[in-house]
Amino acid sequence: MGRLDELDLSLSLSREEGERRLEEAQKRLLALRLRLGGLTGDGSLGPAVCVLFEGWDASGKGGAIKRLVALLDPRHVRVVSFAAPTPDELRHHWMGRFWPQLPGRGGMAVFDRTWYGRVLVERVEHLATEEEWRRAYGEIEATERMLSDDGMVIIKFFLHISDEEQEKRFKARAKDPLKSWKLTDEDWRNRGKRKQYTKAIEDMLDATDLPFSPWHLIEGDNKRWARVRVVETVNERIEKAIK
Repeated sequence: MGRLDELDLSLSLSREEGERRLEEAQKRLLALRLRLGGLTGDGSLGPAVCVLFEGWDASGKGGAIKRLVALLDPRHVRVVSFAAPTPDELRHHWMGRFWPQLPGRGGMAVFDRTWYGRVLVERVEHLATEEEWRRAYGEIEATERMLSDDGMVIIKFFLHISDEEQEKRFKARAKDPLKSWKLTDEDWRNRGKRKQYTKAIEDMLDATDLPFSPWHLIEGDNKRWARVRVVETVNERIEKAIK
């Protein structure tokens, strides 16, 4: 039994409770963000904050990110989505494409997909050799340790949904002309590899749940629950860092 199996996917919030908690959390994040940027308080810059999102296809990463940054001035936060590396990016060390997007002191960045693709999709789809993805665990730990030692707050989320909920969301996307672009033939094909992806996820959690950059596993079958927990967790981590 893995860590994903231990999550209670029945957790949910009513609309009223979800809206109340989300509004409170978003307002708190706005206050924290202004403080980190030196715009309130004594004017000094706080630590850099980098929020990393991984999760199943259709697990709600986009919706969670949208709520996370909803009240923030777009000049004060950077949201970056990473897809497959370009031919030019493949000429360099695989971590290189992430570095230019990292936040500086007082800054905040949100990554939709991350360097963990190396040990997830690149592993399962054989886009990296076994030697390469196994070596990546150490490279990731070294990178996160270095950034953490320099003061960065690294907040890692994995959004988990059941196989049944994923299928339900796929079918809903297929019927919605404004969301069908999110669904590809590859997404359907990957559903047939859930067992392989689950193994890769569990190995990733075991190898990279680090004291200075722990994983936060989010129960995602109920979107309201997931979105609230993401914003509240970011607040908790920032508050701990600035004490």
